[in-house]
Amino acid sequence: MFIESTEYPFLKSIQDQWRDILSELSALEKEYFVKWPERSIYDGNWTVFALFRLGEHIQMHNLLCPITTSLLEKVPGLVNAGFSSLASGVYIGPHYGYTKEVLRCHIGLITPPNCAIRVGSEIRSWDPGSSFVFDDTQEHEAWNRSDSTRVVLLFDFKRNPDLPLTQFPDDIHQYQLVSDELGK
Repeated sequence: MFIESTEYPFLKSIQDQWRDILSELSALEKEYFVKWPERSIYDGNWTVFALFRLGEHIQMHNLLCPITTSLLEKVPGLVNAGFSSLASGVYIGPHYGYTKEVLRCHIGLITPPNCAIRVGSEIRSWDPGSSFVFDDTQEHEAWNRSDSTRVVLLFDFKRNPDLPLTQFPDDIHQYQLVSDELGK
């Protein structure tokens, strides 16, 4: 269910600079993070700080994270990107992504023990600077059973960067507006 990161050479430069990304993350105010829009699939506090939405920059957020933004701009077919923060005790129930047109990547930033993700029948946890890619249309779930917050850089990219992307559901578009307002 997971795809080896080595199949995507552009990931190496992001992984190599994970400490710079972590530094930008650490400088962000917690108030800039908003709840993940699909509230029916999780309990607790799962928040995100968006940097790109449907291929478009979230300008005010990009200004706060120039290194991360620059690295993400080099991802072929980038669709969505941001920091995903999973508070202690949060469980994200089994769910499926919206389209087979994209793959999802996680880069570990703050990675306490007892945090993991299951995609299909395979379970993985995060290490600082590690990455993995998966097809999020496969059933997946995640949890944080630690006593601290887990944060990853999460981004979606097109399987084929040359093809147009189909439209995402309306609630995902509403999320963009909420995130944009926080950056002002």
